[in-house]
Amino acid sequence: MGFFDIFKSKKKRQEAEKYRIGMEKTRKSMSLLKRLFSSYNEITEELFDELEEIFVMADIGVETVVKFVDELKSDPRVKGLESAKELQPIIVDKMFDIYLKGEIVNSNLVFNKEGLSVFLFVGVNGVGKTTTIAKVASKLKNEGKKVLIAAGDTFRAGAIEQLHEWGKRIDVKVVSKEAGSDPSSVIFDAIQVAKQEGYDVLLCDTAGRLQTKVNLMKELEKIKRVISREVEGAPQDTLLVIDATTGQNGLNQARAFIEATDVSGIVLTKLDGTAKGGIVLAIRDKYNIPIKFVTLGEKIEDIEYFDLENYIYGLFAEMIDEE
Repeated sequence: MGFFDIFKSKKKRQEAEKYRIGMEKTRKSMSLLKRLFSSYNEITEELFDELEEIFVMADIGVETVVKFVDELKSDPRVKGLESAKELQPIIVDKMFDIYLKGEIVNSNLVFNKEGLSVFLFVGVNGVGKTTTIAKVASKLKNEGKKVLIAAGDTFRAGAIEQLHEWGKRIDVKVVSKEAGSDPSSVIFDAIQVAKQEGYDVLLCDTAGRLQTKVNLMKELEKIKRVISREVEGAPQDTLLVIDATTGQNGLNQARAFIEATDVSGIVLTKLDGTAKGGIVLAIRDKYNIPIKFVTLGEKIEDIEYFDLENYIYGLFAEMIDEE
């Protein structure tokens, strides 16, 4: 069964509905594909040039797009095609290829099989990191986990209070110290509380801005040293939070964190109709890091484990639904 056939199922389309809504802005770029395919009877160089422009507009990123179109041109399936419309399923297949890279990609959180699981959140200020931590905490709590939060961003004014406010709303305990405290000491204290009180999961906030990349690296190294000393094999995941609305700029901002620490997954925020979701493919292509969560709205429950099939449906819903 082909990808287009999978989404002929009403149930499957309902499962992907949040992605379809969240990727509305991206699809406005992608909707140009329908016009493009209907305006070309043959597959020409001009068609591929226009494809490149459409994919760049969708925020997939110039480097990724150039590679994608080159691979599309050389795909043996393209050689015998008679109409441009026949490219559609091949393009969808290639989108899967960009993300999967021939691997089995684990988009799930990695949990400690015995004892405490520690998840570290990193990212620049303003990407929605604090809210994301609350959303993940609420989701894991609803899945039956006993969740604790460490307010480790002691540098940003308001970050500690913001987490405490979220903690009250979702009924999750927050461990903190006064602003300006050593972040590692906050996380150390939180680990002791988690062990003593039998928590399953500890979510750790970190500073979004330090003066230099060297400072950032030292701070994150110190935090990870404390975590790995106190909990064997931890942190189980280090999650980089990126704001989807900032597009390629957000990708560039993220580079310092990727260079400073072992990022194992991405949380892509604000994929709620205002962002161009092609950044998912650019992140995976450029940094080889899987997307673990996407936030698809402002409500506390508007967070989903990343699903590649639903994401690609979100990109191509109009073309798939008319099949």
